[in-house]
Amino acid sequence: MAVGAGAATPLFADLPAASYSPDSPLSLHLLGTNGGPAPLANRYGISSALVVNGRTYVVDCGRGAVTQYMRAGLSLPSLAGIFLTHLHADHIVDYYSFPLLAAGAAGSQGFRDPVDVYGPGTAGIPSLLAGAPGPLPGTVEMTRLAGMAYAASPTFFMSEHTGSDPASLLRVHDVLPPSSAGASARNTAPTMPPFTVMENDDVKVTAVLVPHGAVFPAYAYRFDTDLGSVVFSGDTTPTPNIITLSRDVGVLVHEALYPGGLAELGLPQALIDHILATHTDVSDLGRIAAEAGARTLVATHLSPGHPDIVPESTWRRQLSDSARRADFGGSMLMGSDLMHVPLPRRLTR
Repeated sequence: MAVGAGAATPLFADLPAASYSPDSPLSLHLLGTNGGPAPLANRYGISSALVVNGRTYVVDCGRGAVTQYMRAGLSLPSLAGIFLTHLHADHIVDYYSFPLLAAGAAGSQGFRDPVDVYGPGTAGIPSLLAGAPGPLPGTVEMTRLAGMAYAASPTFFMSEHTGSDPASLLRVHDVLPPSSAGASARNTAPTMPPFTVMENDDVKVTAVLVPHGAVFPAYAYRFDTDLGSVVFSGDTTPTPNIITLSRDVGVLVHEALYPGGLAELGLPQALIDHILATHTDVSDLGRIAAEAGARTLVATHLSPGHPDIVPESTWRRQLSDSARRADFGGSMLMGSDLMHVPLPRRLTR
């Protein structure tokens, strides 16, 4: 449903779950929309997929991402890239499941080509875990260590000539902010222009740093194609970097926090204060979309994500009020698991 000028009207005539058609040259899939590490029975972990001319790009791999990927009708051979916004558990817990499970498959059930992975590099931040001295691993080292931890399964498959090494299915890249940004673990998201992460015949991906508490680096990504443009905010507090990255974007996929629901979770006040300081209040989304000149805003990473605590009607009302206060003339879409959004040019150009 679109939300604009205080009224709710259909954004698309039909948005059935798991309705992917390869005839859609550009389409967005919300695989999971839950915010926060705590697992829910009725909402999967944060993960999205963007299909561009038959190639699928996954952004974040929260709990159940592989299951939801398959339920959405997407194929493993179509997977062309994985992008991690940051290394919190709720964004990466199912990341290595993709190559680990594909390594035991073949043909139409496995990867067609090695998949490029882009995620935060190491920033020299020391580990606080007992028995794990030294700096935190970035995406490249994290992937190597995951391969070592799960080495038994592919070894057994390979010894019987029925599988492959998961590492051979990936090309992993640490994404580091340009030195000109002046970023550090003490200054995690200074005002900066977007920088290029990757580019091929179908898509150009750029990124900016976003503030998310102690996390560094944490990124938002923009996908620009001949068919339209989509931005994924990652986890962030309001920041001018999102406005810059999202300038005139077709679709802005943005996290949403409803502070009024936090008291129902029974959390310690210190944790509530942390959540409030590291996320974006849903009431700010209309202003952010309006300042960016976005055509459409999709709310995801919903926190609290439990519908018994924050029902869909509350989310819709908050989005509607936010759009009205900001005089946002575009559309707002309330995200849900397995929502498939075919993107007409009128919404993405």
